[in-house]
Amino acid sequence: MTVVISSGSEGIVYVTKPSPAARERIVAGAADMISRRGLNATSIREMAKHARAPLGSTYHYFPEGKQQLATEAVRYTGEWVARRLRKELQAGPVAGLQAFLALWRKIVVDSDFRAGCPVLAVSIEEPPTDETPPAVVAAADVFTEWESLLSASLREHGVGREEAAQLATLVVAAVEGTVAMCRAKRSIEPLDRAAEQLRTLILATIKD
Repeated sequence: MTVVISSGSEGIVYVTKPSPAARERIVAGAADMISRRGLNATSIREMAKHARAPLGSTYHYFPEGKQQLATEAVRYTGEWVARRLRKELQAGPVAGLQAFLALWRKIVVDSDFRAGCPVLAVSIEEPPTDETPPAVVAAADVFTEWESLLSASLREHGVGREEAAQLATLVVAAVEGTVAMCRAKRSIEPLDRAAEQLRTLILATIKD
């Protein structure tokens, strides 16, 4: 956001103030870029360009550089999906499953099989050092949150704690894996096949 500070003989003086909308646009752009190219193959300059943001502004919001931006992109994606899950799971685990599947189906199809899940993309790449990067830690937290939301819904519908946890892990793993398969095959069929089997499994497991 640019605001006028003063005007006079030296002309109009402008200053750029931090804008939550601008920061979120950069984070969303980074998530999209990572979902298409992965993290190691993407520079912070390319992330900024993809988000149509000046490189200087990007470093202003993310002074620690690429890893900080990637971490925020993973968290952004995680919460974006979690919000959808929380809403749809109010109608039960099957509705939550269908929303989870529909979300990734739309991303894959709308991108012509070029985009997948940035959380998965960050998770499978080799870290630049022996230490676990913060983006990978964030990815683990995101997967755990998605599993927890699905598991809690299953328990609310009569499924035992351990079985619910196992089924929730299966759902997340199956969807993430078939999204990658869809991109490789340039076909939505793997996701649709998994969708049918997961729905059948959940229906056979819930008690109401």
